[in-house]
Amino acid sequence: MYKTRTEMLAAIQEVLPSNSSLVSADMQKRIQDTLIDSLITTAVFHSDQAIKAQARAYIRDLAKKLGIYPASTHELYTAFGEGKVSGFTIPAINIRALTYDTAVVIFTLLKKLDATACIFEIAKSEMVYTDQRPDEYAVSILAAAIKSGYKGPVFLQGDHLQLSKRRFAEDEQKELSDMKSLIKEAIEAEFFNIDIDASTLVDLTKPSEETQQIVNAMVTARLTTYVRSLQPKNCMISVGGEIGHIGGKNSTVKDFQAFMKDYQVLIPKNGISKVSVQTGSSHGGVPLPDGTIAEVKLDFDVLYAIGEIARNTYHIGGAVQHGASTLPPEFFGEFPKAGTLEIHLATGFQNIVYDNLPSSLKQEVYTWLKHDRKEEWEEGWTEEQFLYKTRKKAIGPFKKRFWDLSDEEKKPIRDALEKQLLFLFEKLQVIHTREAVAAYA
Repeated sequence: MYKTRTEMLAAIQEVLPSNSSLVSADMQKRIQDTLIDSLITTAVFHSDQAIKAQARAYIRDLAKKLGIYPASTHELYTAFGEGKVSGFTIPAINIRALTYDTAVVIFTLLKKLDATACIFEIAKSEMVYTDQRPDEYAVSILAAAIKSGYKGPVFLQGDHLQLSKRRFAEDEQKELSDMKSLIKEAIEAEFFNIDIDASTLVDLTKPSEETQQIVNAMVTARLTTYVRSLQPKNCMISVGGEIGHIGGKNSTVKDFQAFMKDYQVLIPKNGISKVSVQTGSSHGGVPLPDGTIAEVKLDFDVLYAIGEIARNTYHIGGAVQHGASTLPPEFFGEFPKAGTLEIHLATGFQNIVYDNLPSSLKQEVYTWLKHDRKEEWEEGWTEEQFLYKTRKKAIGPFKKRFWDLSDEEKKPIRDALEKQLLFLFEKLQVIHTREAVAAYA
């Protein structure tokens, strides 16, 4: 970590003189070998906010010089909707722990596989318990792209920008205002993909699909308009909608049609480019008393049917599957077959980190959870269930401890992540997608 702004600037100028208009191969190697590691550590952990902000600015500038740029999936998803692109499902990966290290593994693999079809996302809730605001998350991902030698589009996504049903009922304007503030923060950090989740406002007690979905449609439309008011010139931000709360009732074609009927009255063009649906999954899976995950029955027909309507009738990219990272391995090859546009993967990667942590650090985390999060221990839970459900809450408080693990201690984590990512990229058929994506991103 650089201690002062002067020290940081001197290190940059030593590698990249101010009179250099191009980055030579030697300069790039020096950036990758030493400079970027120090810059990102400064950008995340320095106590001086001004120095932290300057480090982030330097990382963004380096990324642009090296041909790395935040991008939107809107045009690509429109191409899916028009039948110009097909055959693969795009993974959207939530990195909760070891963000920089994990992203380096991902970009290195994407580069090796001639692929760019991958989204880096963080949910509203994750921003809190992982202690990662959008700007920090964005520069961590860009720094990882620099470290790995990747070039091309980087898809940053605000995942599950979700409204609270309770807070919306208590004070609708405040809840919308708070969501707009978060959307603005994300776009300013160059998140050019925004998933609006107003599915919490769907009222299943109403007599028809249209009356059930109308508030969801209206709020999604209102926030879509707000996104469009903030997007930069020459960039159509990709906006996602959601019709079924994850973990709830499975979505239907009628749900989607009812949502779109009201949504399109308010947003007749340049609206959502995809729709998230509920198929029987849940975030993180359901832990059993022994700590294993319960078997899931996933309805691929929902993804196929809604995806077909989405493309053929509304000319948007298709349906999105959430809560997928803990599904059985044999499921993943089915997503491209069902025409699934995008699949969200989170807890499985968190599990890999915990499964491969040094035992002493993991025990320290678990002791902290049993003391500092004991109020979340629900009646009837075993210790294994409690730890599995709550250990994500330790990621923020232990962020620096995870970050400071030695290369030797991180190696089992990186190796396990690479193995799982390679499996997923192969099953989702994103290998050799660079050319297809480049035409639209």
